[in-house]
Amino acid sequence: MNFYDENAQEFFNGTVNADISHNYEKFVELLPENAYILDVGCGSGRETKVFLDLGFNVFAFDGSVEMCKLASEHTGIDVKHMLVQDIDFEDEFNGIWAYASLLHVPSDELESVLLKLKKALKSDGIFCASFKHGEFEGQREGRYYTDLTEEVAAELFEKVGFKVIKTWLSDDVRKERSDLKWTNIIVKKE
Repeated sequence: MNFYDENAQEFFNGTVNADISHNYEKFVELLPENAYILDVGCGSGRETKVFLDLGFNVFAFDGSVEMCKLASEHTGIDVKHMLVQDIDFEDEFNGIWAYASLLHVPSDELESVLLKLKKALKSDGIFCASFKHGEFEGQREGRYYTDLTEEVAAELFEKVGFKVIKTWLSDDVRKERSDLKWTNIIVKKE
C-alpha cells in the first residue's frame, strides 16, 4: 500500500475520470433496487460515486490511508481504511465490486479472501471482479500483482462455490495503457 500512499494524488488524477461504464453496467443491471454494495479497494472512489448516484447504498474501503482521504472527499461518504484480508461481514451485501483491487492479493491468499467475500454476500448476491489479464505474479511497477486469465479466474471462483455468470476481456480505457487487457468476471452466490 506504500505505493498508493506515496502516489495517491497522481493515481487519483489518473483514474477518477476513466470511463469504465461498459463494465459496471453489466454489474448493476443484475442488482436489486436500493442494493447494498461493498466496494473493495475503491481507489479514487470512482465507482462508489457512480453507485451512490444511481441510488445504491455503498460501503467502500481501501488499503491506502491517502486514497481513503481522497475517495472520501470525492464521494461524500466515509471511506474506511482496511485490507480485504481483514473484512468480517456476514450476509450483508447484495453486490461486491472488486475492480482492479484483488489483483494485489497473492495467489496463495486469493481463495481465503474469496471465501470471506462470499460470506459477506447475501444469498443470490452478485460479485464483479477484474484482474490484469495474464499469468504473471510478482512485483511490477512498485506493486504486487496476481494476473489471471479468464479460465483461471472462473476456476478459482467456482472452487469456492460461486456460479460464474460471465467472463470477458476488456481494454484499458486510459490512452497511455491501451495495450493492457483486463480479465473481468461476474459471479453469483447461490
